[in-house]
Amino acid sequence: MKLTTSNADEPDTQAHWVSVALRQYEGPLLSYATRLLSGDIERARDVVQDTFLKLCQAPRTQVDGHLAQWLYTVCRNRALDVGRKERRMTALGDARANTLAGSDPPDQDAPAAQGRIIAVLAGLPERQQEAVRLKFQGGLNYREISHVMDTTVNNVGVLIHTAMKSIREKLGEVTP
Repeated sequence: MKLTTSNADEPDTQAHWVSVALRQYEGPLLSYATRLLSGDIERARDVVQDTFLKLCQAPRTQVDGHLAQWLYTVCRNRALDVGRKERRMTALGDARANTLAGSDPPDQDAPAAQGRIIAVLAGLPERQQEAVRLKFQGGLNYREISHVMDTTVNNVGVLIHTAMKSIREKLGEVTP
């Protein structure tokens, strides 16, 4: 998605603002959407593109001050919609094939410790995984995560605390 401005000297245009947001958030949103869509990078790209198209259409005043939260919320909702639609349209055999294809560790070249953390994270309940990813990969604070996940700030704290405790315990079992 290439954005151009009518006046390159005017840095505060809507197009420039969206372009800056795209550079800052495209990668993290792609990672987030890919995880929500069980590793399907192509559908994740579509979701992220849809997210930025919505940003282009949204009044800047509606989004300013909470851009990251807004982007992650739109991305999450779109990914969940796409996932639900796919589940309705996909035959059981296709779903099994996709599951088998996506069962490899997401980052095989990562250092051993990172690989263990990823494996342990994958074993957590989905909501805990999502909260941890939004916090550490997305860089969102608890309030922003609560809006993205449509829950309370306290619940986000509990999800992250419980997830981190589980990760520490499981890594303690794994490491010598």
